[in-house]
Amino acid sequence: MKTKNSKLNVQESVEVHLGSGGTLVGHLTFVRQGQRELSQFAYAPTWLNNTDGFEISPDLPFEEGYATRRAPSNVDSVFHSALSDSAPDAWGRRVIERAHAKARKENSKLAPLCELDYLCAVDDFSRVGALRLHKNGAYLRTVGAGRRTTPPLLELEHMYLASRAIEHNTETVEDLKYLQGKGTSLGGMRPKCTVLDEDGKLAIGKFPSVNDTFNVTRGEVLALALSRRAGINTATARAISLNGTAVALIERFDRAPDDKRIPYLSAASMLQASREDTHAYTEIVDVMRQRCLNPDDDARELWRRLVFNLLITNTDDHLQNHGFLYAGGGQWQLAPSFDVNPMPGKLRESKTWLTEDSGPIDSMRMLLDAAPYFSLTAAEALKVLAAVWTAVEDWKNVALSAAVGLTVAELTAFEDAFEHEVTGEARRLLSPR
Repeated sequence: MKTKNSKLNVQESVEVHLGSGGTLVGHLTFVRQGQRELSQFAYAPTWLNNTDGFEISPDLPFEEGYATRRAPSNVDSVFHSALSDSAPDAWGRRVIERAHAKARKENSKLAPLCELDYLCAVDDFSRVGALRLHKNGAYLRTVGAGRRTTPPLLELEHMYLASRAIEHNTETVEDLKYLQGKGTSLGGMRPKCTVLDEDGKLAIGKFPSVNDTFNVTRGEVLALALSRRAGINTATARAISLNGTAVALIERFDRAPDDKRIPYLSAASMLQASREDTHAYTEIVDVMRQRCLNPDDDARELWRRLVFNLLITNTDDHLQNHGFLYAGGGQWQLAPSFDVNPMPGKLRESKTWLTEDSGPIDSMRMLLDAAPYFSLTAAEALKVLAAVWTAVEDWKNVALSAAVGLTVAELTAFEDAFEHEVTGEARRLLSPR
């Protein structure tokens, strides 16, 4: 990191490229003056004149000139939305901070971390979406030819043990070196890593946490299996065992055959939402109608997901847990469902509101009343509810299947997430009159 005058004053620029071919999209400049940070981005003229060029982020209009961004709050990013979506999540930041703290013990003159350090710390190969950071003839956090930083599946246990050491505050420099860059923007605070599965596909490995009181990893695989049965476009997932420890392996959906990278935006980015603000699903529908290739299809799909979330008590439905993939021609489409978890013992209401007036989702009737906004008639909505309910009702059998691997004893911990007043409400709504 270059410094000016002091280690608290920083200015540095990097190129932003797109896709496996590395097309130059624009230039990013980061500035820190004391405690103040800002970033600036300008599209490259070649990108503006490219017939395939498009606006990579809602807060970066497809036009000449620099756009400046300052974080609107202490919990928001200093980078424009598309770039922010490719930065490490809370777990990734934790790994970076631990490694930097150990390095500063060896070298007290090492500059404090700035937000650009976090953004650049993700391995180029595994960075979410299609944006890539390039400087001095190389993509940031890459290794020499013939080597790779994203490990194969057989190294998953090594990564699990390193992540467990971090949670116990016993990690070594080698543990941190092994985990650095292997994080992801998808998934929050839980320990995880990026890995290559047996077919060479990019995947996220999610580990149990020392704070878990039930089998969270197999619970997520259960939720994703039920989601697929409910007719929802869902990230492919399976549970594997590491000497008796369950790990959720979830295939990345921002990659296509031949390692093609697909641009990605979170719903928070689409709405230009601060993490401090409360937003509604009807706002997501509104932005779909402006930016999506098939907005009515996506709206109906979103409503199906809301029904599913309510039935399985997936209440961690903040805007970072919904996303969009680029569909070409300047348009987007709803990304597969991911980061879906049954949450027993939680207050059964959504983090994201249904509408700006109605508040959090807490009943099936509330969803049915709003169905027309999601391009569904009353009859179509009941048909969707029936399909989702049929899938969720079979949760115990799916949980005990080899693909999920929960035991009979473990089912008790999940009952509160699947058997509750809303499931009773759904039964009544679907009962013949």
